[in-house]
Amino acid sequence: MTFREINSKMVEATVVPGRRLFSQRGAMLAYRGDVAFTPNIQGGQGGLMSMIGRRVAGEATPLMTVEGSGTVFFGHGGHHVHVIEMTGDTLYVEADRLLAFEGTLQQGTMFMGSQGGVMGMVRGQVTGQGLFTTTLQGRGSVAVMAHGGVFEVPITPQRPVHVDPQAYVAHHGDVRNKLSTALGWREMVGRGSGEGFQLELSGNGTVYVQASEEKL
Repeated sequence: MTFREINSKMVEATVVPGRRLFSQRGAMLAYRGDVAFTPNIQGGQGGLMSMIGRRVAGEATPLMTVEGSGTVFFGHGGHHVHVIEMTGDTLYVEADRLLAFEGTLQQGTMFMGSQGGVMGMVRGQVTGQGLFTTTLQGRGSVAVMAHGGVFEVPITPQRPVHVDPQAYVAHHGDVRNKLSTALGWREMVGRGSGEGFQLELSGNGTVYVQASEEKL
C-alpha cells in the first residue's frame, strides 16, 4: 500500500522512481527526499481525449503529478481522509473527493444512467453530483476525503444497503445503485422524517459512507 494514514486528516505516501502518483493540486503538506510536483494539465490519467471527456462531464479536478524518491504527506482543507486499496475492480467516486491516487490506476468517467438507469440520473440531480462520476480501475491505492470520517459497509445480494445521498462517498464492486423514495403525505405537510430519498445499493461490493450529511 503506497498510502498510510498518519491520523484522521493526513496520509503519508511513499514515492519511488518510475512510479508516479496524482494528488489534488496544493494538497502537499510536507515531504522528505528528492520529490517533484508538477501541474498535470491533462487532469490525471488517460491522455488528451480522456481529459476532454472529464471536463465535459464536470469531473475535472486540478491535479498534480508527484514523482521522485521520498515521502510525501498529503491533506486538504482539514477533511477526514480514508485509504481504499483496489485489487483489480472499479471504484466509483466524485472527482472532488479524490485526495491522491496511484498512477497504476486507470482514470475515467461514467454516465450515471448506465448504473441505475433513469433513477441513477435522478440521483445525480437530487444529490447535486451531476450526471457523471469518476472511475478508477486496476490495482493500487486511493485516498479519498470526507466529512467526519468514513466507515465501510459491505453489500451482499441478500442485504442491499440504503444510504443518505449526501453521506455517500464512493463504492466499488459489482453493484447496482438507484434512488429510492419514501415520500408521503407527511413530507408534503412538513411532518416527515426528513429521509425522503435514499440511495439503494445492491449486489456485491462495498460502499463508503461519511459520518455527516455535509458536502465537501
